[in-house]
Amino acid sequence: MGRSLCPARRGSLPPIAATGQPAPGAAEQPLPEETLLGIVREVVGHLASFDRPSASAGERRAADWIAARLEVEGCRARVEEERAHGTYWWPLGLLTAAAGLAGWRAGRLGRALVGALTAAAVADDISGGGLWFRRLLPRHAAWNVVAECGDLQAPRTLVLVAHHDAAHWSLLFHPRLPELFGERFPGLLERSNTTPPVMFPVFGGPLLVALSGISGSRALRRAATVLALGAAAVMAEIGSRSVVPGANDNLSGVATLVGVARALRERPVAGLRVLLVSTGSEESFMEGMQGFARRHFPSLPRERTHIVCVDTVGSERLMELEGEGMLVMRDYPAAFKDLLSDCAAAAGVELVRGLRFRNATDGLIALRRGYPAAMIGSITRYKAPANYHWPSDTAANLDDATVVRAIRLCEQVARTLAADPDAGR
Repeated sequence: MGRSLCPARRGSLPPIAATGQPAPGAAEQPLPEETLLGIVREVVGHLASFDRPSASAGERRAADWIAARLEVEGCRARVEEERAHGTYWWPLGLLTAAAGLAGWRAGRLGRALVGALTAAAVADDISGGGLWFRRLLPRHAAWNVVAECGDLQAPRTLVLVAHHDAAHWSLLFHPRLPELFGERFPGLLERSNTTPPVMFPVFGGPLLVALSGISGSRALRRAATVLALGAAAVMAEIGSRSVVPGANDNLSGVATLVGVARALRERPVAGLRVLLVSTGSEESFMEGMQGFARRHFPSLPRERTHIVCVDTVGSERLMELEGEGMLVMRDYPAAFKDLLSDCAAAAGVELVRGLRFRNATDGLIALRRGYPAAMIGSITRYKAPANYHWPSDTAANLDDATVVRAIRLCEQVARTLAADPDAGR
């Protein structure tokens, strides 16, 4: 499961104004907008200045900086080492290539067996499962940050989860695609509430290869082979691209954690422990969160823990997902989603509801384990995250005001749970 490490490289922190204890009476007021905007710009600006691919030295550098930065805000922070493969294009590319080659060259029995095996492995890999195929691939160190604040002796815990690694870009994620759809089909965009299932073809190729072996259909065999090899080519294209700055996805979430730490230091809460978690290797399908779950979930009882994933909150409009899943759609618990809506209203924050994503975030790992969980993100008017997995995901293109709203929402969730620990159940 890895080892716990003390934060390192504190000297790499940029200058931060001394804060000390809040002045008498100041703790009764929410943090000014200018203070939170300064935190967002500082955190995102620094971390976006260097590459942070999954399971890399850049990911470790970011983790060390975040841990030190959270300690400045009075948290007890540490960096934890986990093990991760660090990509998704290699596992999925190998599996779909194997299925495609079987479709091309193998007999009926071979297609049925290889297709079924690779389809099962793809389904496990994209759904937050055990990642059993990855055990055959090289593994590297990944780095999670775990910080504690609030009432450290409280029996109940709120976990806020973001991630600090960054994705590769790809033509598959071109930002003009949702824009073109929205501009040409505004009615369909208005009625749609679920993002396109981009991983369906990745699973469908191997599945159809298996079915072609079972049925003996030549037409199905040809279609399955093209689909599987096409998916493998897309994975190769993704792997060949560079890492994006990742300001929105997901340094906006990291900045939210630091902003909440500042808010809870200035106005402490009693009766609730808050864990601020920034995972590594999220972009390789939540491997860092899987490590956090193995290490910490046994000591986080479901009946006394709430988990909120904060991912990509730097687009125009803050939103709360109804559900997510690349293959199987899983809805978040209704009571906790309603609690977040109530908290948004109390904080004066607009929160869009009704959307489901055919993606997967760290929140999916908590959801699969049965925790009261929720996921907050953000969207443009085209119902998609801004600059998603694209080189334009820079600090300059971040909607800082939306990140501030995410901070205020998460702070309100913490205060609400501190006042009523059974809320949202």
